[in-house]
Amino acid sequence: MRYFPPARAWILLLLALATGGLTACGASNGAQQQDDFSRTQVRVLGSSTVYPFSSYAAEELGVITDHRTPIIESTGTGGGMQVFCSGVGEDTPDIINASRRMKPAEWKRCQKHGVRSITEIVFGSDGIVLIQDKDLSPLNLSLEQLTLAVAKKVPHNGKLIENPYEYWDQIDPSLPHREILIYGPPTSSGTRDAFESLAMGETTPHLPVYDGSYTTIRRDGAYAAAAENDNLTVQKVARSDAAIGIVGFSYLDENRDVVEAVTIGHTTPTPDTIANGRYPLSRSLWFYVKNAHVDNLPAIDAYVQLILSDRMSGPDGVLKSLGLIPLPQERRQQMRKRWQQREQVTLESLQQ
Repeated sequence: MRYFPPARAWILLLLALATGGLTACGASNGAQQQDDFSRTQVRVLGSSTVYPFSSYAAEELGVITDHRTPIIESTGTGGGMQVFCSGVGEDTPDIINASRRMKPAEWKRCQKHGVRSITEIVFGSDGIVLIQDKDLSPLNLSLEQLTLAVAKKVPHNGKLIENPYEYWDQIDPSLPHREILIYGPPTSSGTRDAFESLAMGETTPHLPVYDGSYTTIRRDGAYAAAAENDNLTVQKVARSDAAIGIVGFSYLDENRDVVEAVTIGHTTPTPDTIANGRYPLSRSLWFYVKNAHVDNLPAIDAYVQLILSDRMSGPDGVLKSLGLIPLPQERRQQMRKRWQQREQVTLESLQQ
């Protein structure tokens, strides 16, 4: 089982806050110009889901080029965005990995602290999967059943009440008499945001007295927020005769010797069902580049070009073997052109 080291996000945050951000004059491409950097390593932080893909590309960059291997930190999307948007300068990170799209409020925070030119890149797809110990009986859940298991409030006699369900068969007699225990991502995680949207959001409007309350996750112990390390979730699930874990597809793919997927609507998460959207918990994977740093750190451009190459993220690329679902060719070309032009993400585009 692969182990991913803990993040040093707080160190980066303190360094970033200490600088107070640097405001600089605008360049012709909209990026701020900075004094030359003394460091030569790219710094990337953010999503634990994107971490294994980013780490592999970083290691490859260090092997096949003269650039030093980038430093990759697994901080979670939300925590990473806080640090990324804290300012510009060599003591701040260059790239943020994200398992969901940047929020308008995060974009505004970036602008406030001088991070004004940001390029948004989608480099592949992923599925949010539910896993259980591979020796347990197969389990299939509908999105409605899953929502009723994790929501803070559920419908009863025409109104919403605090979730009373302790066992799956209390939700539906066809489900096993098994304790509801779900290890899921914390609030700082992009996977948590994506799960709430895909599993508990507008996908369940048929539930009675729906008013959006289903998107609030219960806090009575049935849902346990895990650390920003999906490997720990895998380990906990593999030792339990009841627990279900919520992780990215790559963590299922790498640990099939100890865990298996819980099917959603009788659909198993596979590269094909995720790519074509049949699997209901499918999502895009992102990273955001601080363009003000590019001229002073050539390794940023080399890293981005590498991860967008067919060798890395194409249909036969090495990241596919780690669980990445490649984008269609036209979409990959669009992302390469976006990077070449240093296209800036705007508030309007994030609100669409």
